[in-house]
Amino acid sequence: MKKACYMCQKNIQQIDFKDAELLRHFLTMQAKIASAKRSGNCRRHQRELSHAIKRARFMALLPYTTR
Repeated sequence: MKKACYMCQKNIQQIDFKDAELLRHFLTMQAKIASAKRSGNCRRHQRELSHAIKRARFMALLPYTTR
């Protein structure tokens, strides 16, 4: 059974890279981006999410790795 997309359920149209709490929800323990299969995101939102996480990492809002 496929998970429902979190972004579609909450009716989130655009993912903001400054919302670090939301983005942290989609990171693994090693600070990697969770796969769409694991997170349940649809293709469109998974793509937007990965871009937002990469922007947040560049702006030092999220870590690239964990210690």
